[in-house]
Amino acid sequence: MDTHKRTVLKTITWRIVATLTTVLVIYLWTNSWSLALGSGLVTNALKTIFYYIHERIWNLVNFGRLSIKK
Repeated sequence: MDTHKRTVLKTITWRIVATLTTVLVIYLWTNSWSLALGSGLVTNALKTIFYYIHERIWNLVNFGRLSIKK
């Protein structure tokens, strides 16, 4: 199981990548930096919260995990 610190770090680094991707796609689509940055930051702030919750729930599920025999 991951520690809370590891999950937080994974969440932050993934959201940086996802935010930059969202901002770039919206900018290329609309040619507006203000719309791209506003949309990208708001949607990704919400997604960060939901990703963290999703990760912690999956840490409770044993499906697909290999057990380590001691």
